[in-house]
Amino acid sequence: MPSGVVLLTDRRVARRPLVEVVARAVGGGVRWVVLREKDLPRAERAALAAELRAVLAEVGGALLVAGPDPLGGDAVHLPAAGPYPPPQHALVGRSCHDAAELDRLTTEDYVTLSPVFPTRTKPGYGPPLQPDGLRRLVAASPVPALALGGIETPAQVAACIGAGAVGVAVLGAVMRAPDPTEAATTLRDAFETALPGRPQPPTASRSKD
Repeated sequence: MPSGVVLLTDRRVARRPLVEVVARAVGGGVRWVVLREKDLPRAERAALAAELRAVLAEVGGALLVAGPDPLGGDAVHLPAAGPYPPPQHALVGRSCHDAAELDRLTTEDYVTLSPVFPTRTKPGYGPPLQPDGLRRLVAASPVPALALGGIETPAQVAACIGAGAVGVAVLGAVMRAPDPTEAATTLRDAFETALPGRPQPPTASRSKD
C-alpha cells in the first residue's frame, strides 16, 4: 500500500531526464512512483514504465500507472471521473477531492486527497483543503489516504501526517529540485519524524532580533 513519500512524474517540469530524476529520488528514499505522462503514445509510455519499474525493483519499490491501463503491470491510479467500477488489478488507487467522491468508492485500495495546499502544477485548482479539510476527508475515507497538492516543505509533510494521511504525494518538490535525492530525503525524513509515536524535535524559539 502506498505510504511515505510517493512521487508523481512530470517530464515537462523535471530538470533532468525523467528516469534520472526518478532514480535520484529513489536514492533519497522514494519507493512508490505514479507514472503520469498521459500525452505520450502508449508504446512510449509502456517503455517508460518498464524503465521505471527496473529502477524501483532494485529497492523493492513499485510503479503505479495513472489511468486504467497498467501498461504491463498490475497497479493503477484512477481519476475521480472514472472508470466505475474500477478495473481489477492488484492495487488500485483513485484521486478524490471531496466527500461525494469518497462516497463513490467501491473496491479501491487507497485514495489521494487534493489539493491540500495551493499548487504551482495546477494553479487555481482547488480551493485548497488545508490540513483541517484534509483531516475531515481522511476521517470520512473508507481506505488509507495520501495527501496531494502543493506539498514542498517538511512542515507541510508533518501537517498532512498529523491530519491522518499515510503519506504525501509530491510532484514539483522533487521534479523541479536541483537535487532530487536531497529533496526526497528531506521529505522522507519529515514523514518519518511525523509518524505517530515518534519523538518530535524541540521547537526552536523565535528570535526577536
